[in-house]
Amino acid sequence: MSDVNRFEELVLPHVDAAHDVANELTRNPDDADDVVQEACVRALKYIGALHGDDARAWFLTIVRHAFYDWCKRNRPAEIARDDGTAIEMAIDDAAIDPEQAALRGAESRLLATAVAELPLVYREVLILRELEELSYKEIARIADIPIGTVMSRLARARSLLQCSPLMHVVGERTSGGVR
Repeated sequence: MSDVNRFEELVLPHVDAAHDVANELTRNPDDADDVVQEACVRALKYIGALHGDDARAWFLTIVRHAFYDWCKRNRPAEIARDDGTAIEMAIDDAAIDPEQAALRGAESRLLATAVAELPLVYREVLILRELEELSYKEIARIADIPIGTVMSRLARARSLLQCSPLMHVVGERTSGGVR
């Protein structure tokens, strides 16, 4: 089977998932298109390195690397190591007024906004787990981190979401506090 045929058979079925991940990471559909395009070029170039039947995780790993390369060129400030202050900074009741949040629309939009505001290292594992429904093992392989780090980052991401003023608005809405 030629490289192009292998690419079409093994990688192309996962382009939608790749675009979903890239869109969540970049938070911009045009930028996501660029990342996925670069990932496809790389995947085609290195299709010979794909062994076994786990093309999805292999391709999403390439998407992740393409995103980080893109981010280094376009948003270098976004790539930051967590110094432990992300949770403390998220607890800022003045960050968003409940009335302003109510004007933003549905609870799903608020959740998407809260996820988009997560630091990148937490956002990526949350997206891979909750949106792409990957296992911890697959996430660890894609992100090139230990499974314990995957679990830790997921816990921190969820904690940040719980502390998010946006999520407090969702809680108030669903309990009848804001209408």
